[in-house]
Amino acid sequence: MQKDMHPTYYQKSVITCVCGAHFSVGSTVEAINVEICSVCHPFYTGKQKLVDTARRVDKFQKRVALQESVGQGRKGRAVKRTARTAKKSTHKTLKLSDLADKDVVETPAEAQMIKKKKTTVKTTKK
Repeated sequence: MQKDMHPTYYQKSVITCVCGAHFSVGSTVEAINVEICSVCHPFYTGKQKLVDTARRVDKFQKRVALQESVGQGRKGRAVKRTARTAKKSTHKTLKLSDLADKDVVETPAEAQMIKKKKTTVKTTKK
């Protein structure tokens, strides 16, 4: 077996975090610098600390805020549907028997109903 084939193992290698925490572990490197450790990582602390190198989190939060502000002015499907059914229920339903007594047609809907009545009569006679 060759001598000095394996790297030197340090029993008390020091790990230094950006937050200021220091740990000593065994490693082949004497000093290790890290950005996030178990003391400052959000998973372990429960606090939200965002590491944003390219402003991606800020851009995402701006997009979400913009979508929420735009969405506040919009109505949902359920709201539109209830408004539509309420509008339909407030209109008077027209019957052909009511229109037969009238000489003058007042609304376009009445004119369409009379027109449909005449066309249905023509088609049934043939």
